[in-house]
Amino acid sequence: MGALAEELERTGADRDRIVLVRCAVNFKRAWVDLAEALAGLQQSRAFVRWGFEDLHQYCSSELNIKAATVDKLLLSLSTMRTYAPEALQGRGAPAVVPSMDAIEYFSRAVDRTERAGRDAAEAASASGPSLEAPGDVVDQLRAAVFDEGRSVSELRKQFNPVLHPKSPEEEAEEIVRKTRGAAQKLVELVGNLDFLAEKRVARLQAAIEALVRDLDEHSPPPKRKRAKAESDAAVEAAAMN
Repeated sequence: MGALAEELERTGADRDRIVLVRCAVNFKRAWVDLAEALAGLQQSRAFVRWGFEDLHQYCSSELNIKAATVDKLLLSLSTMRTYAPEALQGRGAPAVVPSMDAIEYFSRAVDRTERAGRDAAEAASASGPSLEAPGDVVDQLRAAVFDEGRSVSELRKQFNPVLHPKSPEEEAEEIVRKTRGAAQKLVELVGNLDFLAEKRVARLQAAIEALVRDLDEHSPPPKRKRAKAESDAAVEAAAMN
């Protein structure tokens, strides 16, 4: 966007249009500016001179920023300095400034990839899900975060199947969970159909309850009892309504 603003100025575009583009750049850079200021304060320790014991106390007392947010800001800045230093150039830089959530997703993926690499080196014969072509995945993720500015929801949709693969048991459990949820919702909806005869509603609800019981029987043993209790409670509540 910085490059766009400069191009608009060169071509004599409307001033209001240029102002809006620059405001968008400043808005996206806001968290970066704050993170850089906090990193400088962390290094200078000027907060001690101001009467505060540490950076977290200063941020909480004077800026109303929680310690967890401070840590997230500093970690995101450190990640950008390592993987996308061009995005930290001047305000007119054309680089994309990703959200902190997207950077946090990227950082965790890198950590997981590095751990998987160390585990594989220590135990080459270890079984279980692992990243396929981790270097390629990280490169693709880096481009999606720092070059394209993708949102964290988009990143999860594209990369979670590779970064967090599910076992066949987990896949089966998710299908059962989704089906149970749909069945419970159907019980509630059927009960609200006033034009259906009471006997038909009762038969439908009985059939759905039987389906829920079958699903509970196929749930993983540790969760079966809890799932059944939750299902029964939901079906009873829906039927009473």
